[in-house]
Amino acid sequence: MAYKPPFTTNDEILTLVANIAEKVGQVEAFDKLNSSPQLRKENRIRTIHSSLAIENNSLSLDQVTAVIEGKHVLAPARDVLEVQNALATYEALDSFDPDSIDSLLEAHALLMRGLTPEAGRFRSGDVGVFNGDQLIHAGTPAKYVPEVMRELFSWLATTEMHLLVISCVFHYEFEFIHPFADGNGRMGRLWQTLILSRWNSLFAWLPIESLIKENQQEYYDSLGKADASADSTGFVQFMLNVISDALDEALDSHGVSG
Repeated sequence: MAYKPPFTTNDEILTLVANIAEKVGQVEAFDKLNSSPQLRKENRIRTIHSSLAIENNSLSLDQVTAVIEGKHVLAPARDVLEVQNALATYEALDSFDPDSIDSLLEAHALLMRGLTPEAGRFRSGDVGVFNGDQLIHAGTPAKYVPEVMRELFSWLATTEMHLLVISCVFHYEFEFIHPFADGNGRMGRLWQTLILSRWNSLFAWLPIESLIKENQQEYYDSLGKADASADSTGFVQFMLNVISDALDEALDSHGVSG
């Protein structure tokens, strides 16, 4: 039987999808993201800074900007490499196929190059997510990871749900499986961006991860509640609200009320 992620569509989700689609149309009407390389650069820098900050990278937004501009930055070498790798990965976004596990592994190899011995490979050992000494979530046992990832990607390639919803469900399922030894958070967020960008190219440049960073505790809480209830509906609602807020921010920059 084909895998179906535990998730339920409700009125709030349908309303959010409709509202987001309307806001996307409003942002497109200005076409500022496509016509302004500088704005796209600034948004990408914000995205990279936020995604890495969530994972405890120490660099400030100004330092991330300097690294991306090729300037020397006095900072831990690993933190600088994380920025360089993230930039290379986001720059390659258009080359990845969201429905392909091979593309996922290629992206992970690029993102985690020099940062983990298992870059570009599913993990060989079991992992857990900890808050201090407390185990918050145990990832899928390593021996089952290839199988469950194939099931998830099969669902991704065949489901007829709206891509907005698909991207959020995938994000949760990916974090639940935790398929890599390191880099799961940034890969899950990257892949959601990739899925969204296949629906509309503006999502390749919209700094959704900045809004996740601003609501980081709620992000983790939503993941935890989904784990506890074995249902990702609440997390999907949270992420759709984040996407909606990111579009509001883009509209505000045009002086338009979202």
